[in-house]
Amino acid sequence: MSTVAAKKVKAKATAAPKPAAAGAGAAPLTIALPRGRILEEALPLFKRAGFDLGAVEKTRAGRKLIIPIPEHDIRVLIVRDADVPAYVEHGAADLGIAGRDVLEEQGRDLYEPLDLRIGRCRLVVAEPEDRPVDEMARVHLRYATKFPELTRRHLQARGVVAEIIKLYGSIEISPLVGLADRIVDLVSSGETLRQHRLREVETIMQVSGRICVGRAAAKLRSDRIDELLARLRAAVEG
Repeated sequence: MSTVAAKKVKAKATAAPKPAAAGAGAAPLTIALPRGRILEEALPLFKRAGFDLGAVEKTRAGRKLIIPIPEHDIRVLIVRDADVPAYVEHGAADLGIAGRDVLEEQGRDLYEPLDLRIGRCRLVVAEPEDRPVDEMARVHLRYATKFPELTRRHLQARGVVAEIIKLYGSIEISPLVGLADRIVDLVSSGETLRQHRLREVETIMQVSGRICVGRAAAKLRSDRIDELLARLRAAVEG
């Protein structure tokens, strides 16, 4: 072999690419997290599970909504709580955290593999203390709520016929100004109800934050999601 040919062979051997590392080039695991109380309680839970999402804490006061966590190969999306299921179902996020109220109200095609036991509260029916409702005597009842589907199911199960008025906030004032006879809303301590002289009539469901996973992600990214779930489950139960 000539000297020139030998040099070419040596150069090719030197320039040969190294084998790619396992998982190299794969997209980071994308998690949709809601603003507010669930986010505040989720961050320390993730930290106990070995995932430090401190970058989310640092940028929470700003406007950054897509936050990379390169040390864990994770990307966090900060969205409205009601939007988490949509991001997950349509594949913009592999998984997310949403309240049971949001998940059951929307009824999307998602897996719910883990209750994180955070953001705990109750979905209740409430009415004015001085104007209790007689369901049998009233012909036309009105319920104001942010959760029309859950309210409809609850009333249907009890055999109550009523008009449901969907509101997006300030639910507690609706009976005080004559818009509704009762409300269906989330309650934690009950202090807001007391301030508006409302009393709880019954509890529809207990609510807490849950992991939701898209069906495509559950198949294509099962190894990473299963590892994350196992570590979060240990943190919840530990």
